[in-house]
Amino acid sequence: MPRGKEVPTVASATNLPPSAKGDQSSRMRKYLFSMGIRTLCFFLAVVLTGPARWVCVGLAVVLPYVAVVIANATNRRRIDVLGSVRPEEQVPRLEAGHHTPL
Repeated sequence: MPRGKEVPTVASATNLPPSAKGDQSSRMRKYLFSMGIRTLCFFLAVVLTGPARWVCVGLAVVLPYVAVVIANATNRRRIDVLGSVRPEEQVPRLEAGHHTPL
């Protein structure tokens, strides 16, 4: 490597967003976890008495909405926000009035 030249920065593969399948499975796990808590709340509403029963009923009513909102929250990181994958020296520069044929 010649002295005085900076090494071009290249985006790392670890900075890429997760795959669509990985994102979907993550959202599915969150949804199923929330629905498991809702099922537990139904069971506890039958077993418990007094104010605890009504708290469980309230949670059982609210949790489906919360679960759907969380499940629909996709990971929307964009690759163009992370930067270019090509080093700067390889990007062709066009000056005004000079056109390069494709």
